[in-house]
Amino acid sequence: MNLHEMKYNEGARKVSKRIGRGQGSGTGKTAGKGHKGQNARSGGGVAIGFEGGQTPIYKRIPKRGFTNFTRKEYAVVNLDTLNRFEDGANVTPELLKECGIVKKMLDGVKILGNGSLDKKLNVTCHKISKTAKEAIEKAGGSVEVL
Repeated sequence: MNLHEMKYNEGARKVSKRIGRGQGSGTGKTAGKGHKGQNARSGGGVAIGFEGGQTPIYKRIPKRGFTNFTRKEYAVVNLDTLNRFEDGANVTPELLKECGIVKKMLDGVKILGNGSLDKKLNVTCHKISKTAKEAIEKAGGSVEVL
C-alpha cells in the first residue's frame, strides 16, 4: 500500500450541511428552522430543563439530605498490610503510594487496626485509630501523626 492509495473508512468523513444557501441545497429559505416562532429566531430556543411552563422534573422530585463540603476522605491502610515492610522501616504516606498500597492520597492516609503487626515499624500518617496505635507501639514501633 502506498500513501496515495490510502482512503478514509466508509462514514469516517461527513460533509457538513450548508444551510441557507438557496433552494437547490434543500435547506434554503428558512434554513431548516421552519416558519417563525421562538426556535426560528437567532438566539432562540428554551432553557435546558424548561418544560413549557409545567413545573420541571428537578423541582417535582423530593430532595433529602445534604453534602458536607468540608468532609475529609482518607486512604485507608490496615495493619496486616504493613507486614510487607522489613523490620525498622520508616513507613510514610509517600512510601505507601510508591509501593502501590495506596492508589490515591485523597486527604491523607489513615491506619486502621485490622489484622496483626509482627514487625517493628516507624509509622508516619495523617490519622490513626486507637487500636492501630496500640498495636504498633506494642510491637516496639513508633507513631507520628502529621
